[in-house]
Amino acid sequence: MAHVLAQSVEVLTSALAVAGMGYFLAALIAARVFLAARRAPLPAFAPGVSVLKSLKGLDPGMIDAFRSHCRQNYAGEYELLFGVSSLDDPAVAAVEQLQREFPERTILLAECPERLGTNGKVSTLTQLAAHARYDYLLINDSDITVSPRYLERVMALFAPPADKAQPQVGLVTALYRGKAHGTLPSRLEALGIATDFQSGVLLSKTIEGGLSYGLGSTLAVSREALRTIGGLLPLADHLADDYELGARVAQAGYRVALSPEVVETGVPAYGWQGFLDHQVRWARTVRDARPGGYVGLIFTHGLGWALLNVLASGMSPLSLWLLGMSFFLRLGLAMTVGAEVLGDHQVLSSLWLLPLRDVVGMGVWVAGFSGNTIVWRGERFALKDGKLRRIAK
Repeated sequence: MAHVLAQSVEVLTSALAVAGMGYFLAALIAARVFLAARRAPLPAFAPGVSVLKSLKGLDPGMIDAFRSHCRQNYAGEYELLFGVSSLDDPAVAAVEQLQREFPERTILLAECPERLGTNGKVSTLTQLAAHARYDYLLINDSDITVSPRYLERVMALFAPPADKAQPQVGLVTALYRGKAHGTLPSRLEALGIATDFQSGVLLSKTIEGGLSYGLGSTLAVSREALRTIGGLLPLADHLADDYELGARVAQAGYRVALSPEVVETGVPAYGWQGFLDHQVRWARTVRDARPGGYVGLIFTHGLGWALLNVLASGMSPLSLWLLGMSFFLRLGLAMTVGAEVLGDHQVLSSLWLLPLRDVVGMGVWVAGFSGNTIVWRGERFALKDGKLRRIAK
């Protein structure tokens, strides 16, 4: 009986390792398609845009991220709107410093005291949007650093389509890379963003013929599309507000476009507990939003399955060949997406961590199935149908 079980595990892990190699190849092709597409010239379209940021506390490098938004080579008009739940928030000082450094920019600080739902960020953004002057809103996180061509590359995609039968773009989002801060867990998360998560985004875009969700790194949305879906307020109890905003815009008949721009986000100097809390929250959020897609992630762990196959087979020649091929393809995907697509300069020095990252990633994926409780900003919540319910201590 034990022999039959061992053989079954060996066969299963062999099959999953081969499927993982297929995934790596498909993701490599998707990355190449994206690289070819982003060389195309962008339309000359630069409408007025209001950039909205919800702030809570100070993040590492936040003021430099703000400065990058003030140094835009953008032909159109734009304004920066910052919202805080209280004027006692430490982030207020950073915004006031920015106003002094860039007096030529329109920079507004607004107090948004109402708590409209469980998601404090969306509560703030809903109130902040009332102060926006322009027909396009761009939402991104407080620690997002951008290039001088950021607004140009994002907003150009809202240009009216040449083919009148094609739906209008309602939302534009962007890929991102993570900047690690010191600790090993921080490096593992940044490596996962660059070599795992963004690869999945590119492959889903290729397979599905476009995106049907947004990424919190950039959510540029037209007021027309926002009005059609009922505004931001319906998202106030959703954890994955970025995903939900893009999904609702797509369901309303608009296109969700992926910008050629890549932005940078800071990855906190996590300890292990903070890292695991964040990874599990991320996993359970994806499982809740796309349950079928989450199950399908079984095929993305090709290197992990190949390692298990080596153990299950007693280091058979076939298992070692599968491991070698899996690692070669995984390495190629990491370098293509991380270094070439995202321009992540930390990836190359972290490639030796790939096996550890993938083993931890498999464990987090399994943990994602084991409940619906998450930890967010130090509080525990139950997650169901995208919505949060605070769990009493």
